[in-house]
Amino acid sequence: MKLPKSKKRLCPYCRKHTEHKITQAKKRTRSTAHPLSWGSRIRIERRGRARGYGNTGKYSKPAKPKMTGKKQTKKTDLRYECTVCKRMHVQKKGFRAKKVEFV
Repeated sequence: MKLPKSKKRLCPYCRKHTEHKITQAKKRTRSTAHPLSWGSRIRIERRGRARGYGNTGKYSKPAKPKMTGKKQTKKTDLRYECTVCKRMHVQKKGFRAKKVEFV
């Protein structure tokens, strides 16, 4: 997908429409929680109707078949830098694209 290198849009800091430089940030991976950490156990206990009866939320049901395979595309993480105040803000919602090119 081809995007312009700069675009005129609303700067939340200047509170007016100014020219913005567009850059793409790399996605960082988040470390996953341990399955028996405190928060996970609390979530397991609170899940389902039978609250307060041990593991009835997660471990007593038959395992669901997992969806396998990874997604073909990553979501974009665009950063907009205002050319007037030099402050940066991010897009609200990412969209899926195989390749993002700035022209």
